[in-house]
Amino acid sequence: MAQAEGARPKSQKHKKLMLVRYGRMGFMGWFEHNEEKIPKVNSRVVIKTNRGLELGDLVGQFNYRSGQFRSSPEQVSQYFNGKSKEYPLGQGGTFVRFATDQDVMEETHLEASAREEAKCCERFIKEMNLPMKVIDSEHLFGGERIVIYFSSNGRVDFRELVRRMAREYQTRIELRQIGSRDEAKLISDFESCGQECCCRRFLKILEPVNMRMAKLQKATLDPSKISGHCGRLKCCLRYEDDTYRDLKQRLPKKNALVKTPRGEGKVVGIQILTQLVVVQDEKGDREAFPVEEIQVISRDRTRNSAYRQDKDAVGRKPAGLQCDCPGPQESCPVDEASPGVSQEGNKDSAVGPQENRKNKGRNRNRGRRNRNRSRNTDGNAGGNAAPRERTDANPTADSTNRQPDQGRTHES
Repeated sequence: MAQAEGARPKSQKHKKLMLVRYGRMGFMGWFEHNEEKIPKVNSRVVIKTNRGLELGDLVGQFNYRSGQFRSSPEQVSQYFNGKSKEYPLGQGGTFVRFATDQDVMEETHLEASAREEAKCCERFIKEMNLPMKVIDSEHLFGGERIVIYFSSNGRVDFRELVRRMAREYQTRIELRQIGSRDEAKLISDFESCGQECCCRRFLKILEPVNMRMAKLQKATLDPSKISGHCGRLKCCLRYEDDTYRDLKQRLPKKNALVKTPRGEGKVVGIQILTQLVVVQDEKGDREAFPVEEIQVISRDRTRNSAYRQDKDAVGRKPAGLQCDCPGPQESCPVDEASPGVSQEGNKDSAVGPQENRKNKGRNRNRGRRNRNRSRNTDGNAGGNAAPRERTDANPTADSTNRQPDQGRTHES
């Protein structure tokens, strides 16, 4: 039956969700609950995941009142699943209860047991001579599974190691190979800034960082100072990259010709954060001006000056240019009114320094072809076959890629 006009729509019951971080690798997942009161963020909770019973930290709560939170559960899921393919946002877990003091004490005992299990695994690896290194181990809260994280340069057959560990502890054993960034996430503590490593503290998505970001921020290029515990560039270089790129777009480029309150000059340096432009005038004096007082005349002064030099050189015969005329240079048939234009050419073309070098190369190749033809003529003088002559439709065309006809055969 259709709803009458003006009637109040029925209220829909929305799910109460909480976002929880759990595990040594910082997995994230949605967990549905029916609790009336939710404790503060970072409170400990007991949850049931696909791995087993675990302890986690409460990251945030999402309930049915729209507008109460800046991000909806769908937006949060899209963010994690779109950028983190290796560690997607988990769903379908069960909230068990809020952690008690006894649960926290039990977790402390399990951490001590995990360290002993890691030492046992290292002993087995040494006995079996396997090319792998144990990084960390994790004993789940419910005791259903032991997860051992290791690093290796290649693939390792550790099936026998898993069987020995399972016989030793009578539980399920999982060995997981990780990279250098995940290794730093597990064992690193504090960085040179005095804060805990970002990957260990809050970062879940480890996006790539390149050297261009360090150069843009005028950071030192010493690898020992801009590299983290993982041996790669620090993740914090990416935090301000968007701001630096936005500020740099407002500044003129180097060697640009600009107009300042003191006159025209060339840009020799920029300061991104302070938005200052260092300009050098014709006398060589340098001064910094705010970008608001700068007016760009040309993008690149060096490029424009080179263009003007090439433009002035068009139609001018370079000094010391020797033509390939058979007569003396004084009787060169080049028109003085139009230097660089040959009377034998079909078109008027201005010859500059670059074109002159091309002409010299063409003359050199033309001489080589003439010598090859003379050798062919001498070799075929006593034979029945007449030497084949080659006719070039355009003798001035570039023939650097042409091959002589000597030794070439054609079959019909």
